[in-house]
Amino acid sequence: MSDQDAQAQAGTVEGQGPVEIDEELARHLGNKREELFEKFEIRDEFPQEVLDEAAARTEDVGSEIQGEVDERRDLRDMTTWTTDPIDAQDFDDAISIERREDEYVLWVHIADVTHYVTPDTAMWEEARERANTVYLPAYTIHMLPPILAETVCSLVPNEDRLAHTVEMHLDPEDLSYEEIDIYKSVVRSDARLTYSDCEEVLDDPDAAEDLLEDQEVDLAEKNELAWDLAERMHEQRKADGSLVLNPRRDRAHTIIEECMLKANKAVTHELMWDRGVEAMYRVHPQPSPDEWQDALQEIQDLNGVSVPAETWD
Repeated sequence: MSDQDAQAQAGTVEGQGPVEIDEELARHLGNKREELFEKFEIRDEFPQEVLDEAAARTEDVGSEIQGEVDERRDLRDMTTWTTDPIDAQDFDDAISIERREDEYVLWVHIADVTHYVTPDTAMWEEARERANTVYLPAYTIHMLPPILAETVCSLVPNEDRLAHTVEMHLDPEDLSYEEIDIYKSVVRSDARLTYSDCEEVLDDPDAAEDLLEDQEVDLAEKNELAWDLAERMHEQRKADGSLVLNPRRDRAHTIIEECMLKANKAVTHELMWDRGVEAMYRVHPQPSPDEWQDALQEIQDLNGVSVPAETWD
């Protein structure tokens, strides 16, 4: 498989899930993993103090969440679900959606990690030092202790969880923001979908029954609505000049990608324009002259595309 094919497949159901490897390859990957740990100073194991703090924060979770209900928006009765790779170990985002007479309403829920990991803890300092979770073939180095990442900080189905919610009211014609509300919430996911589950439910709504504990939940209808909205948002982004890196991306990936992008833009809008908070704008490093030359030559080689000579400098 070429690099281009592999990149394209990464955004499809066929590109998801664990693969079988033989013992020799497993040893080779293990050796490479250790080399990467040393090269980038990645620490796999957590200090005992961090593990002890994490264990303490997962005690009596139900009572703690119940104590938060009056201080947050209670969204537990709303149809909510997660969609992740088949081998995902934690589910940190979920969506809900409604189509009203004069608007779409889209909710993106993000697990409220900061409720459990606060600045005065060893967990906080460890997370700051790690900065992110590292995903390697068949191996994950968590930013947070797994007991947190896979329990109270994971939006598992049929369990109350604390979250930050971005609520977006969208114009039904141009999908612009009519209203943005960001708040702390209590949510309860109705289902954990894999990307293939999502595709199957889009093809056969009855397939949702096998994914639900409560058969009254309108998961299939809401999943279809999410796809309809995501497809429109995707086409709108392309029309506005957005770069589509993977045109083969399937419906399930497109739903999550577009919903998260819409939420990210909403948060940026709220912070920078409504609250006046300064923010960094992250871009890729500028290409070298040789990279520019190669890119422009590739464009020139495309049928029907012309780049005026004066734009090459």
